[in-house]
Amino acid sequence: MVRAKGDYASGGAPSPHDGPAGFLARVHRAARNGNGPGSPPAPGAARLLGLDAVTLNLRARDGHLELLWCDPGRGLGADLDTLQYTLGDGPTLESAQHGLFLDAPDVLAVDPARWPLFLPAAARTPLRAVFTRPLRLGAALIGVLTGYRTTPGPLTPTQQRDLHHLARSLRSLLLLPSDLANADEETGLRLYRAEVHQATGFLATELHVSLEEALLRLRAHAAARDQPLPDLAQSLLTRRLSPDIFDPVT
Repeated sequence: MVRAKGDYASGGAPSPHDGPAGFLARVHRAARNGNGPGSPPAPGAARLLGLDAVTLNLRARDGHLELLWCDPGRGLGADLDTLQYTLGDGPTLESAQHGLFLDAPDVLAVDPARWPLFLPAAARTPLRAVFTRPLRLGAALIGVLTGYRTTPGPLTPTQQRDLHHLARSLRSLLLLPSDLANADEETGLRLYRAEVHQATGFLATELHVSLEEALLRLRAHAAARDQPLPDLAQSLLTRRLSPDIFDPVT
């Protein structure tokens, strides 16, 4: 389900002419003007914030989290987010559930009972520290920004401030009126797990079960076989897997 520690390449390097202040100013300006940046915030944004990966999740109407942006676009952040979505356990989900900031500067020191499914799987990745910032609109939680790092240690005061400012600006981008199906063209955000939702709908129709039950079966199958959920969904949609294998009565 997760790649081995050595399989992760480091994120793109930030421009030598840029810095956290310039990057944050661009995102804030895009949100203030009601226009997306036209492409995901510059590659290397995580590095500018002193992190190795950053993810942005939107809370959907059904309560599930939808991954809309990550930097780097592939690798550690996206994989750890998918891992949490598959297992239903982890720091991003906890932050969404309770709406609180979460700082774990050393994941190896976290109580195993806190994330009993996530921690053993994450131990096979380079993850060593994680920081979450819930995005709120009044009392309502609309998303979660999560930062990941491959070295332990707390954020510096400057990094804390920059992550907070990024969370506020991205919250404004989430509030732009746009169709999620075409969000990439307007804001640089995109629906990362579209194929999982397509596979869930397909499986629900084939097995005559609810969408919730279909997704539960997909997640259980992926977790039991240590397989990334998007890969499993793609195999089902391309008919490399039969829907019958998800039916316990067959």
